[in-house]
Amino acid sequence: MSGKWRLTVTQDFSASHQLRNYGGKCEQMHGHNFGVEVVVEGSELEEKVQYLMDFKVLKRLTGEVLDKLDHHHLNEVDCFAEINPSSENLAMYIYRQLKGRLPGNVRLVEVSVSEKSSSKATYWED
Repeated sequence: MSGKWRLTVTQDFSASHQLRNYGGKCEQMHGHNFGVEVVVEGSELEEKVQYLMDFKVLKRLTGEVLDKLDHHHLNEVDCFAEINPSSENLAMYIYRQLKGRLPGNVRLVEVSVSEKSSSKATYWED
């Protein structure tokens, strides 16, 4: 039987957004301290240190993606010019930005984005 490891890191960023066509308060500009959770997995540990990957590296890679969003009005970020900067679309954006940056032995499982601790949106690809 072969096993796998999963690593999870959490980070946050602050930004404002407006949900177009919402028909309520969220259509007005407002801000959040967004929470982001990134989950990766793999079945091969790095030989020298015997870890899947350094948590510090995973946090750095995630941070590089989040830096493009942090303290911005998300509706003015190029990737959200046409689509709403909803939690769902933020999770998809972060996932797709991270996907190609990981070491070869590591697979991105999912990315979750929360606007508050009671709710989150999760994106993954099959």
